Amino acid sequence: MLNDLFSEYGLLAVALAVLLEQLGAPIPSTPVLLLAGVESATRDGFALRSFVVATLAALVANGLWFWAGQRLGRRVLATLCRISISPDSCVRQNEASFARRGVLTLVIAKFVPGLSILAPPLAGALGMPAARFVGWNLLGSALWAGVAIGVGRLFHEQIDDVLHALSHLGGVALALAGVALLAYIGWRLWRRAVVRRELDRFERLGPAEALALAQQRGDIVFVDVRACSPTMPLENRIPGARHLDMGALGETALAGWPAASVFITYCACPGDASAVRAAIWLKQQGHQAQVLRGGIEAWAQAGLALEPG
Repeated sequence: MLNDLFSEYGLLAVALAVLLEQLGAPIPSTPVLLLAGVESATRDGFALRSFVVATLAALVANGLWFWAGQRLGRRVLATLCRISISPDSCVRQNEASFARRGVLTLVIAKFVPGLSILAPPLAGALGMPAARFVGWNLLGSALWAGVAIGVGRLFHEQIDDVLHALSHLGGVALALAGVALLAYIGWRLWRRAVVRRELDRFERLGPAEALALAQQRGDIVFVDVRACSPTMPLENRIPGARHLDMGALGETALAGWPAASVFITYCACPGDASAVRAAIWLKQQGHQAQVLRGGIEAWAQAGLALEPG
């Protein structure tokens, strides 16, 4: 039955599945692309048509997010992380990917869970030229769609056997698939709740409190944990702040830092996730550490001084 439906509405299914997933819906499109590969084994030209449809659907959805990133900047990233079932550190992880790989992030994005939906708006927020984004995103979309359809074509006999077995189960197969999907979403939501509780337990200072503490004491060091690189520098920072690379924590990460200082970490991600993790790590190294509530955005909104990054 599934094969018959796909034979009639296959291209529409490919277009909708890819479009919805790339817009942010928790609906995996890879199984649909695999089915397209299976269908192509018995229909001439179907592989090429489904490849083109999938690539264009991904390009349309990613283009919308790129435009949103250009217009709204980091606000759209924060919103995506708040509605996502991924952990709250997703912005920093994607920033770090751009810092390490640059435009190649757009090529590998669709193969990395959590990176696919955030890479386009982040590229827009970082000011990537539209033509450059379209070119690299098109390459990444084509590679992803081609691999998925190609794997379906290569293993079409085995996948067909599985589909036939599921068809004999009838409604039981659909029930099992639904339970599996709900279990996956439930696990991700539970994991998100655990992370959220860990973040909420950590003490935070408001911008005014942090500034007052820094003025009262001479041993306060602000620590910027946002991802940056020579190709993706930080636009601004709190005056005198030191940068801590969360991707390279180790014995030498604090070389030359004043050991007796009180560190106040900050970031630009929902829930101060990266700043909390940095503060926890600093405490594990034997240092005093607190977190700036709301990160650098709260600091700027309070009208406090910034300097070039």
